[in-house]
This record gives sequence, C-alpha cells and structure tokens, in this order.
Amino acid sequence: MASVDVVSSVIDRVAESRKARHRLYPVTVLYSLFATAVLVAGLRRAPLPTLASFAIGVAVWTAIEYWVHRYILHGRFPDGPGFFQHFLHRYFDHLHWEHHKRPWDGNHINGTISDTLPFVGPLVLLSLLLPVWSLSGLLAGILQAYIVEEWVHHSVHFYELRGHYFRYIKRHHLYHHSPKGMTMAYGLTNGFWDIVYETRIPGDVRAQLYAKKPGATTRPAA
Repeated sequence: MASVDVVSSVIDRVAESRKARHRLYPVTVLYSLFATAVLVAGLRRAPLPTLASFAIGVAVWTAIEYWVHRYILHGRFPDGPGFFQHFLHRYFDHLHWEHHKRPWDGNHINGTISDTLPFVGPLVLLSLLLPVWSLSGLLAGILQAYIVEEWVHHSVHFYELRGHYFRYIKRHHLYHHSPKGMTMAYGLTNGFWDIVYETRIPGDVRAQLYAKKPGATTRPAA
C-alpha cells in the first residue's frame, strides 16, 4: 500500500481524473439511455417482470465483474497463429496489465464503448426479438450496474468520498493493486464473490486495512 501511495503522490491526479472521465462519459450516456428506454417501455407493458429482470441483471453483473476481472483481465492470452488466439491476445492482453502498471493513468482506468460494444451490441439486437421485460430488462440491469461499477472504480482511484462504503471499497481495491493483493480482492464494487471463491483478503490484513484511522477526514481529491 505504501508504494502505491508514493506513486500516486507524484502524478497529476486532477488531470488524469479529467482524462478518465472524458473516456467514461460516452459509454455512460449510451448504456444509461438504453437502460432507461427499456425500463420506460417495460414498466408500461409488464411492470413486475421488467423490474424483476432488471434486478436479476444487477445481481448477475456482480458475478460478471468478478469473473471478468479475475479470469479475463488477469488472464494471459498468448498470441498464436489461429484467429481466436490472436483475437483474444489483441483484444484482452493490453486492457488490464497496463492499468496495474500505471494505476492512475487516465487512459487505463475505465472501459470504453469500443471495448464493450462488440459484445453488448449482438445481445441488444437479439433482445429486440423478445418481449421487452425479458432479455432487454436483464441487459438493462447488467449495463446500468456496469456503469455504476465503472464510476465506483473511477472514484476509488481519484477521490476521497465520505461514507463507510467508499472507504471500504477504496481500501479493498487499492490492496488488490499492492504486490501482495494481486491474486485476491477481485470484486470491484463488493467483496461477496471473493468470499464465495476464496479470494478474500486475509482476516488479519482486513482488520488493519479497514480499521478507522483516528482523526481521519475525507475530502475530494480531484
């Protein structure tokens, strides 16, 4: 944790935060508009099924964020002669390792439309063939939860926000960025799936990590 703090202190975090936000705005607007449109249409036709699908989508996203972070972003995809091997290497290998090398580089904090649309687009098109409360409602929940996760991740790196949750998730995630935490604490908005898959931060470390610091105050960092 100390090495992470030292590195962050010599970086223009205000400028990097601004850069990261500008990359995050377009995907936030696009997917939030989709989620809003689905909710409006679904609540008019089938309110309860739509709300249920949306809620399930939010819950599903908490698992997706863990799986993607652990098995894809922290995975290794060596280049190879086959199309599939080359695609995985070119598409995934650069995404997250650069973030760990430079945690406050605004170009590597959040995903963009180009990172996600190749996967989201076909599912959205498929959802148009089904009742709005079904796959569309599920996708709306997943995508809106994804946007929330991206902003939580952004805040962890650039802000000191008030509240128990933000203090907890900041310490949780920055420990993941430390040399000892690279193979644990994969949850980006919560630690539930780390408990399920036994990648939780050890108890003695958690006791020190989450201990309230006497006289600590919180203020925006950027």
